[in-house]
Amino acid sequence: MIVTKGISFKRLLKWSGHHVIWLLLLMGTIAALYHLEILNFYIPWLPVSVVGTAVAFYVGFKNNQAYDRMWEARKVWGGIVNESRSWGMLVQGYITNLFAEQKLKDDELAQIKKKFTYRHIAWLYAHRKQLLVPTEWEHISQGGHTARYARFYQERFGVGLIDDENASIEPEHFLMDDDEGPTKKYANQTTQILNRQSLELSKIRELGLIDDFRHVELTRLLQNFCDLQGKNERLKKFPLPRQYANMSRYFVGIFIMLLPFSMIPELMKIGNWGLWLSIPITALIGWLYVMMEVVGDYSENPFQGMANDIPMMSLCRTIEIDLREMLGETDLPPVIKSKDGVLM
Repeated sequence: MIVTKGISFKRLLKWSGHHVIWLLLLMGTIAALYHLEILNFYIPWLPVSVVGTAVAFYVGFKNNQAYDRMWEARKVWGGIVNESRSWGMLVQGYITNLFAEQKLKDDELAQIKKKFTYRHIAWLYAHRKQLLVPTEWEHISQGGHTARYARFYQERFGVGLIDDENASIEPEHFLMDDDEGPTKKYANQTTQILNRQSLELSKIRELGLIDDFRHVELTRLLQNFCDLQGKNERLKKFPLPRQYANMSRYFVGIFIMLLPFSMIPELMKIGNWGLWLSIPITALIGWLYVMMEVVGDYSENPFQGMANDIPMMSLCRTIEIDLREMLGETDLPPVIKSKDGVLM
């Protein structure tokens, strides 16, 4: 997530400089052909402007849908934050000797609470890890320059910024010995961790450490976690329909190809200097449409490890700190801070 108030011109060039280059080369070549009188036809501005207006509406619709996907993902993670804090509080307050016939020692109760809390932290990081697995329609999974740029963006403006933190947050670090094996061997580790939580709740209910009401309340939170996990998985595994995502790129390309055959002859009417002025002006108009397309294209997938992502690492670390403080721990990891204007 980009957290700076504005985007510097230097960073903008890093993100879109290659588009500026090919647009200038294209418009410069066509302008030179007009100057040498190899080309002598032109397209009236009216039909080109109609195409440009239609493309702008279409790309705007796509960008709205892309933003909705990103905002929905942020709301889901906001729900995970709130429900996780509730889980930590209820684990601390509900698991007691109040209903137990055979009382446990304080350190034994503390160990049980720690297991439930740490198992939930493991679920958080496992869920984040699964959401970062690339799907076949994400940029990193494509071939050629698209994949190369995606790797570059990930390393310079994405998950590459927090490689040091990533090394210490494997879910297994928070699973006890009796949990790691049963949960790690399954395809969907997060679901199995939640299932393990449910089974362990049943066990402590049999021991009388919680009554029926508290059991139901804690189980309800697990159901909420399942629901929130499913919502994120839907966003991850169901893309913005490709007919919308891909056709806008073709439409932008068509408009850019038509643009110089209308704009350059029109500016040539004002003299020789108008011919050369047409190159940056036409490239600028093309760049505007390209960047509208690119913004939507890189915003439609909120879990692909780039600067536009939901800051899952930061949210997971915030929850981890809150829950471990509820356990009375003081040796806590640092809060994830933004780097180079990006919070991951």
